[in-house]
Amino acid sequence: MMDERQKNFKAPPKKFQPQGLTILYEDRDILVVDKVSGLLTVGTEREKENTAYFRLTDYVRKGVQKSKNRVFIVHRLDKDTSGVVVFAKNEEAKHFLQEEWSGFKKTYYAVVHGRLEAKEGIITSYLAENSIHKMYSVADPQKGKLARTGYKVRRESKEYTLLEIDLLTGRKNQIRVHFAEKGSPVAGDKVYGIKGKGIKRLTLHAFSITLVHPHSKEEMTFESKIPGYFQAFFNS
Repeated sequence: MMDERQKNFKAPPKKFQPQGLTILYEDRDILVVDKVSGLLTVGTEREKENTAYFRLTDYVRKGVQKSKNRVFIVHRLDKDTSGVVVFAKNEEAKHFLQEEWSGFKKTYYAVVHGRLEAKEGIITSYLAENSIHKMYSVADPQKGKLARTGYKVRRESKEYTLLEIDLLTGRKNQIRVHFAEKGSPVAGDKVYGIKGKGIKRLTLHAFSITLVHPHSKEEMTFESKIPGYFQAFFNS
């Protein structure tokens, strides 16, 4: 349910919005954005500035380089995943959100190859990481971290399926690994998917997050539109 702060929130004019990010909501504690595919959430050794974190820190400083304003990382999306990302604007908000994060509801949409036999279900495995930082499932709970992914089929064509996904745990590359291992990788996945299909981008989108506000303790839900590109797989 939308509270008064959300009703009264007006997004800044487009010219003030950081490139590649649409500001969905902002107050003194949190900053919620819709991130485009292809933009890192945080920096790497190779790339420091072309990130959501860098652009939003610049945005909250409003051009004043000496400003102490900054954003704090709460969670992250893969570079090629689009959708809702939540940042904190102070340390207290960051700690609260991170401590409570596993209990918040996260919904994703994905286009996967093929059709799934079960139209609804939960995929459970233990995820481990190999020497080249690729994730995979193991049977031994001592060797991996529990990963659970709920899903429902929303649309199907001969070649593709649109899934609504309930992310029950937040492991690295979890959704991509789980559906690849089921034989239905996310379309456009260059790491776990089918090579050479000519698909423009990874079709994985963080559609919504429902969280408890760190200050007011009210439940708030933030959504972003499913990219129009996802529908192209079902227009015949």
